[in-house]
Amino acid sequence: MKVILIKDVKGLGKAGDVAKASDGYARNFLIPKGLVMEATDANMKAHQEKLRIEAEQRASDIAAAEELKKKIEAAGPVEIVSKSGGAGRLFGAVTAKDIADAFAKEYGIELDKKKIVMNSPIKTEGPAEVELKLYQGIGVKLRLNVVGK
Repeated sequence: MKVILIKDVKGLGKAGDVAKASDGYARNFLIPKGLVMEATDANMKAHQEKLRIEAEQRASDIAAAEELKKKIEAAGPVEIVSKSGGAGRLFGAVTAKDIADAFAKEYGIELDKKKIVMNSPIKTEGPAEVELKLYQGIGVKLRLNVVGK
């Protein structure tokens, strides 16, 4: 029996694949568990439409990520003001939320703080760089200038 996988099934394939399974295995285990659906003409058309919509959404997300990447690259370094204790050291550290707020305030670019990757906390004054993961395989370096007050 030909089936369309709804979820990953070990030995058959990944979600979205069309696979062949024995009739008993499909009718008695896979279909009742909601892991697959029978590959009828109507289900195949619905599956193809779903794949087309997902591909369009993915293309739209990639285009939006590339657009945001260009905006961020065009923007200069953002200045972050934090309390300092002298000798170039900060009280505490600059957080991802601080970086996202600074970009929103200075350039009007809304960033998701969860997508900001900081290898180590920023605890000193001066220039710094962190990475922003926009989409799978698309990232951009955020340039910062940390200033103590």
